[in-house]
Amino acid sequence: MYAFNYHRPKSLADAAKLLGDASDGKFIAGGQTLLPTLKNRLASPSDLVDLTGIAELSGISVSGGIVSIGAITKHGAVATSADIRKAIPALANLAGLIGDPAVRNMGTMGGSVANNDPAADYPSAVLGLNATMHTTKRKIAADSFFTGLFETALEESEIITRIEFPVPKRAGYEKFRNPASRYAMVGVFVAETADGVRVAVTGAGPCVFRHKEMEAALSKSFSPDALKGIRTDPARMNNDIHGSGEYRAHLVGVVAKRAVQNALG
Repeated sequence: MYAFNYHRPKSLADAAKLLGDASDGKFIAGGQTLLPTLKNRLASPSDLVDLTGIAELSGISVSGGIVSIGAITKHGAVATSADIRKAIPALANLAGLIGDPAVRNMGTMGGSVANNDPAADYPSAVLGLNATMHTTKRKIAADSFFTGLFETALEESEIITRIEFPVPKRAGYEKFRNPASRYAMVGVFVAETADGVRVAVTGAGPCVFRHKEMEAALSKSFSPDALKGIRTDPARMNNDIHGSGEYRAHLVGVVAKRAVQNALG
């Protein structure tokens, strides 16, 4: 690694000021992406501002049909939360599929969502459940949040403080994992919400996206059979050493049917 200054503020105001005063600062929470990037000398920030000492960024609560999760809440806490398992079991199941125990005990929900890795799991839950990101500056709806490969609507010094998930009628998540990294080659989150059916696909393309054709079909009949014959355009898919666009397009259909079955129990 290159040399850098390390800060561990106790408040959001201090965190924002420290980043603003740095010549090239970065926020860090679980560090599951940033630390390997630093170790491989692919980034050299002047300062790291650690958010894990800010108590208000942690915690889980369920009230009024909303599951609220603090940004630095660990994957493992989401996976094992009795409140989440009761309100949105698909979200707890998704968290339990992330990486391995070491990753789940270090990685944070806010860090994953802010990073927007194209193969990350949480973005599909955020988009599929129509979640709202609360930040130090505003609220951002899921449909406006993810803007491209590793890109979001967040501004430079903006911090996600918590994410609110409306409790759906039913939901399911399934993914086809890369056997080495356990990242999603294709992951699909399906939710029947108060505003209709939403289907979010991660891993398959450069950025998480909604599959409108599947949403329309499932709105008419919420069953795996409703997805028969629906084709995903291979041109929209990632094409790399792990799988071709055609392969991923095929997987989207297979994994989506399994996600629907999971939602049906």
